[in-house]
Amino acid sequence: MERAVESPRFTQSNSVFAMRCTVEVNIQADADIAWGLLTDAKGFARWNSTLTAIEGEIREGERLRLHVPGTQRTFTPKVSGVVATRRMTWSDGFNPIFKGVRTFELNPGPDASTDFLMQERFSGVVFALVKGMLPDFRPIFEAYAGDLKREAERIASTR
Repeated sequence: MERAVESPRFTQSNSVFAMRCTVEVNIQADADIAWGLLTDAKGFARWNSTLTAIEGEIREGERLRLHVPGTQRTFTPKVSGVVATRRMTWSDGFNPIFKGVRTFELNPGPDASTDFLMQERFSGVVFALVKGMLPDFRPIFEAYAGDLKREAERIASTR
């Protein structure tokens, strides 16, 4: 990101067999605070309104069980590409049928702030058939980034 984003900014691009959703926001807190929130499975639902619970541990190679409001479905992404306080990926499904890959990035700024970027790419043959049934990801992604920003800045203000 090239400039500070005060409120979450969402973008989306689509093709027949893929969709990419991105949200970014500047957080007035150190990356270690945001990372601590993003990797604390037990405390996630306390600050993040887009999940009701996470089972498992958010660390390299682990498979999580995500519970989201309004659905009985459980998502089971695998955590990979972990670089502490910088980035990680959660992925579920399999190519070429249907795959979802969510990447989290934290980029520390020179002023003790952190640029947060979350991107999810859905792809596959089945995606082309079900994309019309998928929810509008804008409010979900904006809530996720906004919740992270609020909680990280709250923690930073108490230090």
